[in-house]
Amino acid sequence: MNFSSLRVRSVAACAGLALAAAFAASPAAAADAPEQFWPLLTYRVGPFAPSGIPIWAGVLDTIRYYNEVKGGIDGVKIVTDECETGWLAEKGVECYERLKGGRTGLPIPFVEPESAPISYALTDKIVADKIPMITINYGRTEATDGSVFKWNFPIILTFYSEASGIINFIAQKEGGFDKLKGKKIATLYNDSAYGRETLAPLALLSKKYGFQDIEIPNPNPGNEQSAQWQQIREIKPDWVFLRGWGIQTPVAIKTAARIGYPVDRIIGDVWSGSEDDVIPAGAAGKGFLAATTNAAGTDFAIHRELKKYILDKGKSDLKDLSRFGTVYYNAGIVHAIVTIEAIRAAHQKFGNRPITGVEGQYGFEHLNIDQKRIEELGVTGLLQPLKLSCSDHEGGGALRIQQWDGQKWTPVSDWIQADRETLRPLIDEKASAYAKEKGVTPRDCSKED
Repeated sequence: MNFSSLRVRSVAACAGLALAAAFAASPAAAADAPEQFWPLLTYRVGPFAPSGIPIWAGVLDTIRYYNEVKGGIDGVKIVTDECETGWLAEKGVECYERLKGGRTGLPIPFVEPESAPISYALTDKIVADKIPMITINYGRTEATDGSVFKWNFPIILTFYSEASGIINFIAQKEGGFDKLKGKKIATLYNDSAYGRETLAPLALLSKKYGFQDIEIPNPNPGNEQSAQWQQIREIKPDWVFLRGWGIQTPVAIKTAARIGYPVDRIIGDVWSGSEDDVIPAGAAGKGFLAATTNAAGTDFAIHRELKKYILDKGKSDLKDLSRFGTVYYNAGIVHAIVTIEAIRAAHQKFGNRPITGVEGQYGFEHLNIDQKRIEELGVTGLLQPLKLSCSDHEGGGALRIQQWDGQKWTPVSDWIQADRETLRPLIDEKASAYAKEKGVTPRDCSKED
């Protein structure tokens, strides 16, 4: 999408001096309004396009809504430029290098790669360029420690918090944490940096609660999993934590069905819990559980606004309107709103104008979305309260569990908070090791929080 399609500009023909003067004095002369550049590293092609297409539609529809209905962010209109990455690290770095300088004089306030490989590839670059990187529901968990990772923000839910939230849900279903002792919990994980992120927290939690932590790697692309599920069949775990991506999830569900493993004992992670993960599995997917930080559905105030002002007026980025309100579309809405609120936080410090990367870092580190603000934003039930700081770049740390009924996702839990206090020593240890390796002097967060 060309960035100009998201700009609201007034066009008038000067038919005379009087008309020209009237136009110049009119509030409609929005061409002089300040504009905030918003770089988009998208993936709408390639094997992961089914997730990228609705995510970016949710982002772009929300941006358009804010521009056309709310007058931008505190009067600052948003302009975008889109660069296709295919979710690949190499292309992501190329896009970042092209966009990091801003556009036509407008600075870049952040980068949001929406890709674990790209985020890892950019970790050192963003430090040198002083541009904050936003990784919502993914990325390096140790970046929670902002004293070491000043420019890196794994917002809402890290994979450590996800692992803890899943264990807490299983404890609820089993009747308490004491009932976890002796249980077998197998994790079938994407054999990548993304998939391996939960190894350490699950090992820690298994020691704390006494369950057997069984880890089974699943190599990409994951379209053949007979060996892994044969191993699961022999082990007979009480629960399976599925940390897949793309084709791995429906293949896992169908393979589990073939060996007779109950689907309602499989819990997918946040990147294994979309409509695109279960619909290809057919009838085998009915009953599948998955973690989420944003529920599916359109029964939210923000959706009524988007439908009225964007979809019904034929302005949606969605080509298939049936995807309105899907898990990934709603994720796009949440990602956009969190970013918008961080820009607002920067405006409170620096004024209502386009912000730079340094100012964007301040905005994200001072992001505070409480329940009252959630209601004002029209995302009650869609977004959990978030408060970030120098020492905490995650903020939320809670998830909900949803279940596929064969037609739609239905929430089957309230917000489940991770045991972040138990996990924090692991995070600090990894952050400290990174600081030592890279020669980073940690900030004193007591002076900044």
